Amino acid sequence: KLRKMAKGASQVLLATDPDREGEAISWHLAQALGLDDSKPVRVEFQEITKKYVKDAVKAPRMIDMDRVNAQQARRVLDRIVGYQISPLLWAKIKKGLSAGRVQSVALRLVSEREEEIDAFIPEEYWDISADFSAGISRQGKTPLRAKLSAVNGRKTAVKDEKSAFRIRDRIQATAFKVGQIKRKKRIKAPAPPFTTSALQQEASRKLNFTSSRTMQVVQGLYEGVELGVEGSVGLVTYIRTDSVRVSAEAVSSARDMIERTYGEKYLPKAAREYKASGRAQDAHEAIRPTDAARTPDSVKTYLSREQLQLYRLIHSRFLASQMQDAVYETFTADLISEGVTLRYYAEHKTFPGFTALYEEGTDENGQEIQSSLPDFREGDPVRILDILTEQRFTQPPGRYTEASLIRALEEKGIGRPSTYAPTIGTILSRGYVSREKKKLYPTQIGKMVNAIMLDYFAPVVNLEFTAQMENRLDEVAEGKTGWKSILREFYPSFREMVENAESKLEKVEIPDEVSDVPCEQCGAMMVYKMSWYGRFLACPRF
Repeated sequence: KLRKMAKGASQVLLATDPDREGEAISWHLAQALGLDDSKPVRVEFQEITKKYVKDAVKAPRMIDMDRVNAQQARRVLDRIVGYQISPLLWAKIKKGLSAGRVQSVALRLVSEREEEIDAFIPEEYWDISADFSAGISRQGKTPLRAKLSAVNGRKTAVKDEKSAFRIRDRIQATAFKVGQIKRKKRIKAPAPPFTTSALQQEASRKLNFTSSRTMQVVQGLYEGVELGVEGSVGLVTYIRTDSVRVSAEAVSSARDMIERTYGEKYLPKAAREYKASGRAQDAHEAIRPTDAARTPDSVKTYLSREQLQLYRLIHSRFLASQMQDAVYETFTADLISEGVTLRYYAEHKTFPGFTALYEEGTDENGQEIQSSLPDFREGDPVRILDILTEQRFTQPPGRYTEASLIRALEEKGIGRPSTYAPTIGTILSRGYVSREKKKLYPTQIGKMVNAIMLDYFAPVVNLEFTAQMENRLDEVAEGKTGWKSILREFYPSFREMVENAESKLEKVEIPDEVSDVPCEQCGAMMVYKMSWYGRFLACPRF
């Protein structure tokens, strides 16, 4: 059909996605349609809006063969690894398993975190704090609370109940007064606009979306939504990016919107510029609304619930990234006695700045910070109202969530914006990892596959090796390295690994996991089996 249409056209332009995969698809289309790829047949746009598309069509370029070759190198590398290790896992363990250059590293991270948790030995410690009032000021119904800071001039870790009670008795037995007071101003700057991984993380934290769901929904926002008389409009810019750069035109539009909506005091004197990390391929802008003036409320009647949630997140983050800093007043006071120091800390937001619109979520539960800024002075007497001693234990590192695993992959230079969601989807669908209440756990089979990969294919799951391979692919895209040279460097030693595993790895029998669901035909308890589409229930007698 495409060949027929191309033959009848005066000009054919290839407008696939503006990334390496898109460039490779354009090259393949040029071959399939018999186009002259030495001529300017390629157009690309970061946003699907009338102006951007018209401008791009006026300025076609030649296909970038360096980007095509970088994608080809990645494709061949991934197939060399996947096509040679996966059949080995089928033969030695069970059918339906797979290995891959990026997925196996992701599985390793999840498995190693579980090993850290299993090996963790909790250590006891005690928190000591005191409720107090000071001077003649009235603090309201809620007393102020200070935490133990030092004993005999040194920071002290309280390890056991006996020590805790001894310090409690000292606090009870001595008179405290207010020591040094520090008042400071704290400035908090907004987060940059979204990259792909930042969007996936924030949608997980705030909307409870999986990474694959986030990409499905945002793809629709990028491709276009019917907005009544306006027709189909792409609401956000290109969605696979690791850049935080934004066009001058978009910044200007955002600043106009901020001034109109919030007033001049919420607008910094100069536009904010954000710098990408060293590894970012600054080819695309950050993910932002194509028109800052198109508010979520103005389009909500045309969007599904999930589309509206995600568009609101992208729009708010983008506008906030160009808003004024939030300002806090902080207050620190030492309460001192004979050899014991308690410390009171509070902060109060004096100007909301960007937080009037948006605040970035976190994976950790932060401690609640007191907001009372009392008016007592140095030397004022302190009245201790209550002393609290609480036994605690150190906690193991938390299991990965999709959000924190994506962040870890990005920080370690593993994979690209387009690979995060499919990678996590693969290790879940293969049954290597299970997800419970957002937390990722390696399964028995996941641990086994990871152990085999570490024993026989250590370089393939080596984090530094995988990150370095990404750098080498970048060099191909930049025209600094030939794509075949990367394969020549990799293949001989990899083939030796495969042959070694084929000869030494013994077949492992894994009994199927039994479920608590009876078979409706014979009553036997069903078992979990794997297919290309994930886990399913099957009768063991079938």
